Amino acid sequence: AAARVERLLAGSGLDGRGDAPMAALSYGEQRIADLLMALALQPRLLLLDEPTAGLSAAEAARLLRLVRGAGADTAIILIAHDIDIVFAQCDRIAVLHLGRLLACGPPRAVRADAAVRAAYLGSLAD
Repeated sequence: AAARVERLLAGSGLDGRGDAPMAALSYGEQRIADLLMALALQPRLLLLDEPTAGLSAAEAARLLRLVRGAGADTAIILIAHDIDIVFAQCDRIAVLHLGRLLACGPPRAVRADAAVRAAYLGSLAD
């Protein structure tokens, strides 16, 4: 378990700071540390609700790189309003609008769905 934690810290940019109190970390580093704590447990399912909210572009990229590296044994449910992140990160996408499921499927099919385009992407999305 300790080796797994060290690998996660090294891959996150927080190596050498594993013993630092959370209060000593920046907000973005705290969010990354939160994710690392979850990943260290090797969950079969990881629920991420707006994981990049409030992060800088660099911090968001680091966090999303860690999410992508979670491994094939971890299913991830990602809730996000940033459509670019959703399409870049997800193998399957379910789109909700006003509490109703508009579409569910691979990114290419969801992006082409007329109801999704009308609700979120606009008529010029390609």
